Amino acid sequence: MPGLRFKMWLSDPDTNRWGAALLWESEEASQQALASLALELIGYPPQVAHGFDVEATTEGRYKTQRLALQGPAFAETTQGNNG
Repeated sequence: MPGLRFKMWLSDPDTNRWGAALLWESEEASQQALASLALELIGYPPQVAHGFDVEATTEGRYKTQRLALQGPAFAETTQGNNG
């Protein structure tokens, strides 16, 4: 998706809550209509959306070079592939 720098999906299986955090290159890019699988997966679209301004960013030390395609949803497709 043009202008989307980062998307992180979040979940809490104990409370059956889920969500996502998206980082856009610009305010204009963030106004695009998003394709969402939420409707297909859970039967209704996301119920809450909030916008925030980024005040600061930083990167720490890390072992995995590639941040994309990490997490349980990709476990079978990325096993043994750290970047």
